[in-house]
Amino acid sequence: MDAIILAAGQGTRLRPHTLTKPKPLLPVQGRPILDWLLAALPPINQLVVVVHYLAEQIVEYLQQQSHVSHWTTVYQEQPRGTGHALMCCRQKIDSERFLVLNGDDLIGVADLARLIAVPQGLLVHPVDTPQAYGIVFRRSDGTLERLVEKPAGLAPPQWANIGAYLLPRTVFDLTLPLSPRGEYEITDAVSQLAKCQPFYVVEAQHWLPIGTPEQWEKAQTADLRAFSRS
Repeated sequence: MDAIILAAGQGTRLRPHTLTKPKPLLPVQGRPILDWLLAALPPINQLVVVVHYLAEQIVEYLQQQSHVSHWTTVYQEQPRGTGHALMCCRQKIDSERFLVLNGDDLIGVADLARLIAVPQGLLVHPVDTPQAYGIVFRRSDGTLERLVEKPAGLAPPQWANIGAYLLPRTVFDLTLPLSPRGEYEITDAVSQLAKCQPFYVVEAQHWLPIGTPEQWEKAQTADLRAFSRS
């Protein structure tokens, strides 16, 4: 299968560190975040990386890395959300199913392996601050019922969407609505898919978000053996 990594964002919450380096290239224990992601991927035919902010640095990294032989980039001319970034890859994807990952978190090797074992799905992880995440509600059979973005009033823990998806190529046939914040969201594509056929919710054992300076600092001393094949 193919894989898409969304790496176009500006990483504003990690400024000033991201003023001169894109967030996917920030180091975690001596390796760029993107390097950890590539090392966690299952075997793939092709990697597509969506770029925009400081794109030339990500291209330079891809030219030097040794994890994936066949890769290409898609330049997102105008950042208009994760759903827009996904749709920009329409002409690059050949496989019937493909992974989509955010380019700024670490995800366990075994968790990605479990994700690709279902027909289509997403990874979730329990969080104690549900108001800060997209929260996943699932049916008794383990399939997605609905996604709610940053809900208030829910008692922790709740299952958070961690930005790792296995999607069918038919996702490119969907028409996404403009979100309240003026962007196109990949979660709207997921919600549409889940209405048509079972969309599986897979629990991730290992997830290391790096959204804030505090999380980035914590990652420097974390046990990362579960996050890399090499």
